Amino acid sequence: MTQSPSPQPDTAPGPEARLSQLEEQVSTLAEAVRALAHGLENIPSQDPQPEEAARGARLAHELLLSKGL
Repeated sequence: MTQSPSPQPDTAPGPEARLSQLEEQVSTLAEAVRALAHGLENIPSQDPQPEEAARGARLAHELLLSKGL
């Protein structure tokens, strides 16, 4: 007697769910890049402000961690 295989649950997300997840990840990455760019911006005639760069890097890192990236 042959048993038919039991149906496997479809654990992979559908294309719409995957696209939505990718869009969210790209949006988060864009926010992180904006935070980094803002922290690195300075007017050449002014003294560099390393605390601004560090703040931008920290914010970008926190954004990525909060989204699990």
